[in-house]
Amino acid sequence: MAQYDLTPRIAPNLDRHLVFPLLEFLQERQLYPDEEILNSKIELLSKTNMVDYAMDIHKSLYHTEDVPQDMVERRAEVVARLKSLEEAALPLVTFLQNPNSVQELRADKHYNLQMLNDRYQIGPQQIEALYQYAKFQFECGNYSGAADYLYQYRALCTNSERSLSALWGKLAAEILMQNWDAALEELNRLKEIINSKNFASPLNQLQSRIWLMHWTLFIFFNNDNGRTQIIDLFNEDKYLNTIQTSAPHLLRYLSTAFIVNKRRRTQFKEFIKVIQQEQHSYKDPITEFLACVFVNYDFDGAQKKMKECEEVILSDPFLGKRVEERGISTVPFRDEFLENARLFIFETYCRIHRRIEMGVVVEKLNLDHEEAERWVVSLIRGSKLDAKIDLDSGTILMEPNHPNVYEQLIDHTKTLSGRTYKLVSQVMEHAQTLATR
Repeated sequence: MAQYDLTPRIAPNLDRHLVFPLLEFLQERQLYPDEEILNSKIELLSKTNMVDYAMDIHKSLYHTEDVPQDMVERRAEVVARLKSLEEAALPLVTFLQNPNSVQELRADKHYNLQMLNDRYQIGPQQIEALYQYAKFQFECGNYSGAADYLYQYRALCTNSERSLSALWGKLAAEILMQNWDAALEELNRLKEIINSKNFASPLNQLQSRIWLMHWTLFIFFNNDNGRTQIIDLFNEDKYLNTIQTSAPHLLRYLSTAFIVNKRRRTQFKEFIKVIQQEQHSYKDPITEFLACVFVNYDFDGAQKKMKECEEVILSDPFLGKRVEERGISTVPFRDEFLENARLFIFETYCRIHRRIEMGVVVEKLNLDHEEAERWVVSLIRGSKLDAKIDLDSGTILMEPNHPNVYEQLIDHTKTLSGRTYKLVSQVMEHAQTLATR
């Protein structure tokens, strides 16, 4: 399933440290030869300060205890540079590690800078040194130390661009430490800045949205409410437009989130139009499954695509996460996806047929007759399908589904109101942009 691997598309939009978890996953799943993965790791490491890790991989790749001389020299350079940066940042680090001293800080950054300079002789050079030290710690793989120092740096920094860079670094560090709650907080801060009208330029804003959506994949697929959060973010007009124009491969993750999320069905109808529009620019078994069910009504094709979807999920670093419980390894997202995919097929099939043979259900869902009957009864009770089972003939009888005009009117009014609000917001934003020029 390497043909459906999105790592080559995703990696350019990540910090290189964030690519390592993807390579670890691909190596574990054996999607590529082990030698190819190890070479990719060494190439990534060559532009970081994680020299010891690079040495270990070199030994594993070439089955030797010897390492190249350039790696040995590089390690000496890194150690010397780390010591130099540590000394330069020491006055400010010492201050920040003293609880009594930290209590003197206020919310006013300009006051803090003046106070630090007057009482502790800590000026812009020491604050800049803290940033460089934190960045170097991150490049060395000390994500915990980097996260702490970047947080402290942002509390003192008055340069908006540097502060934004530090926030990206803090987010990456929290992701790499798998501190998902802290990472989500940093993500929300970053999103607020990216959506700000005072952003440097539209092009930078667009690129930042692209990066943000790729980085969120780590967080959303490791968060209990992530499937809702990814829909809320990716389905926003500005972000959805960005996906369509610059990152259509992200439709895989938005499609998956919609399939397993029962609380976003109203937005789902509009999303199917996007899937239909973007079939020429991106498609994989997951997006093709949706097209089969909701565009082409090809239920046999959907059944075949389900098997391919399972393989895609198992080979995807974000969707194929394994969970070990009582010695049993499972992929929860796969199981939930397949269950909801069956629901989609059955519900759609039922809505376009008046009478359905139970044998057809058995065939479509790969269940035995008794299991299929229980499954259908449970579905009818929990869905809006107006149907009943005729046990004598072994068929499911669908009742005529007359549209509720009142409910349709309310839905259309809500949609019109939302679109009007978005249009007014865009006009106002454009007017404010022109006014500041």
